[in-house]
Amino acid sequence: MSPRDLMGAALRGLTANKLRSLLTVLGVSIGVGAVIVLVAVGNGSGKAVQDRLEAMGTNLLTVSTTGGGGGGFQRGQAGPAAQQYSLTLDDAAALADARLAPDVSAVAPVMTSSGATATNGDTSYTVSQVIGTTPEYMPATNTPVGTGASFTQEDVDTSQRVILLGQTTATELFTRPASAVGQTIKLGAVDFVVRGVLASKDSTGFNDPNATAIMPISTLRATQAGYGPLSQIVVQASATDRVDIAQAEVTQLLTARHQVPATETSPFRITNSAQILQTSQDTAATFTALLATVAAISLVVGGIGVTNIMLVTVTERTREIGIRKALGARRRTILGQFLIEATLLSLIGGAVGVGAALIVTRFQLAGVQPVLVPSSIGLALGVSAAVGLFFGSMPAHRAAGLRPIDALRHE
Repeated sequence: MSPRDLMGAALRGLTANKLRSLLTVLGVSIGVGAVIVLVAVGNGSGKAVQDRLEAMGTNLLTVSTTGGGGGGFQRGQAGPAAQQYSLTLDDAAALADARLAPDVSAVAPVMTSSGATATNGDTSYTVSQVIGTTPEYMPATNTPVGTGASFTQEDVDTSQRVILLGQTTATELFTRPASAVGQTIKLGAVDFVVRGVLASKDSTGFNDPNATAIMPISTLRATQAGYGPLSQIVVQASATDRVDIAQAEVTQLLTARHQVPATETSPFRITNSAQILQTSQDTAATFTALLATVAAISLVVGGIGVTNIMLVTVTERTREIGIRKALGARRRTILGQFLIEATLLSLIGGAVGVGAALIVTRFQLAGVQPVLVPSSIGLALGVSAAVGLFFGSMPAHRAAGLRPIDALRHE
């Protein structure tokens, strides 16, 4: 038989039982669609984290003390060592000195307070994080003011009670966030004038980055957090290719200022945003591979369904196979027909799965905008064809191996 005749015979075999063929195609399409969609979700999640880190800048360093928080010591530890290694405003001033750290372009000391209740008339909202810092913090961390203006160094020097609200905080306290500018709110029992509302930030985790408030660090220390150590110091290197040098300068300067013995491990943790970006990319790749592996299991299940259906088809058509062999049909003709049937089922299922995936990935899934990977489409279609050939080979060989006399005797 010619290839055209074989294709025609395979199509007639598939359309002989339309419901069975449709269910088999559905199983394969679910597997193919799941692979493409889950890879797109993993890729989208990784891209969202990457975009957020890149927006902060790859020349950013965050200085904190080991053990978490701003104490420079393990939680629960107290005494002289705790004070010796605490970060201070003098440390921030030293890091901002171009003679001591020439590769540092901007420095912002940071103190934080959590769980503060903001009130506007009868409306109240618990702010997740209140940040006390200097004006350099906003450009260094790419935290622009969307409406209004930022506070100034003069506000810091005079401990002015002004505040910048995150989008979520402003929305909860005011009908329109833009109307918050110039209004007075209470944070705890202290009145603050809203100087501006921060631009919205995308959320990539469980915490809302917009449920914040920022004020001058001197004001936070005087009204909210007290005069304890800094939580961290944000340092911006002069250029992306100078980050490692700036990090070495920061480490050396802090070690000298706090007289850390050479025999001790540095009590300061310096986080490099470029290193975080690389780590997040590696994590996203692993996560995507895991999702693809899980989805591939459903594709294997679809392939088992192809085997099952083709075995049933061979059993039902045993007498037909015997008649064709008795009339002179060759083994390779029977083998080719059943392999084509199995491959067609998988390819049609693959095409349907790709179409469904293209539609699904246009929408956000679990708060993530999927990013379609073109190579995953070709890979999924190739795997679906391979599934048809692999899982259809056993039933096809079984059909081709039937002896005419046994096939004709089959009831």
